[in-house]
Amino acid sequence: MKPHFHKVPVPIQNSFSVRHDKLQNFGKPLHYHPELELHFTIKGEGIRLIGDNVAHFSEGEVIMLGENLPHAWRGKEHELRDENDYSVEAIVIQFSPACLGRDFFQLPEAYLLPRIFELAKKGLLLHGESAEIVRDMMYKITEANRFDRILYLLKILQVISEREEVTTIASAHAFYKPNEHESLRLNNVIAYTLTNFKKDIKLEEIAEIANLSVNSFCRYFKSMTNKTYLDFLTEIRISHACRMIMEDRCAIAVVCYDCGFNNVSNFYRHFKRFTGFTPFEYKRKYKEKCVA
Repeated sequence: MKPHFHKVPVPIQNSFSVRHDKLQNFGKPLHYHPELELHFTIKGEGIRLIGDNVAHFSEGEVIMLGENLPHAWRGKEHELRDENDYSVEAIVIQFSPACLGRDFFQLPEAYLLPRIFELAKKGLLLHGESAEIVRDMMYKITEANRFDRILYLLKILQVISEREEVTTIASAHAFYKPNEHESLRLNNVIAYTLTNFKKDIKLEEIAEIANLSVNSFCRYFKSMTNKTYLDFLTEIRISHACRMIMEDRCAIAVVCYDCGFNNVSNFYRHFKRFTGFTPFEYKRKYKEKCVA
């Protein structure tokens, strides 16, 4: 993806940023920054984009993002009760390795950190006990100040690097820095797709959003994302389908049409192509995992 650059604000009295956000939605479009990021979703669900990966997110998810890795979260829209209501909540820590000192990573005790920082350039999803420990410490770091903040950050990094209960998210971490016009165009396309993926989006329709002809748009989107627009749209639909299947509130046929597919056989074909399983196999494996 070709996101826009985001400058992370850090209070002058601190060496890194800690935020506890309660929002109507995650507002930033696809973006990147040189700081590493720890993102703990406390409340909300929707679609996230990390590098070349499109997936569903839900509460409890803890992710570590490497430097300059494009990312965006888009929460599921729902009606809010009043102006003080919010649909998403997250704790976000953003830091530069330099905040720990240039010589810190030369210490023999810190030898694992450069490796985990390199892996994080593809995005890391935390699992198991590691995720539980990090969630607890991310709550605590929001209340900490001065030296305790640094101690909690170091402890979080220690847990991630030593336990290695992580899986990478994106298949690659290369990206390009576009100009402002490219960023705005791509983000308009992504925002429109995330809002309207349940309906039949024609190439003519999305090309008009990008202010391009259909042929020019197809070339443009492939050059920006290394995938076709139809594959991108299908990834979003399949991600939404996976979430509905895990919730197990309706039949597979209902999931198919709610995600924007126009027939069940087409849905099954795409689901198997993107997940490696049929919808029923995916449902069974998720239930087995929950029981275990």
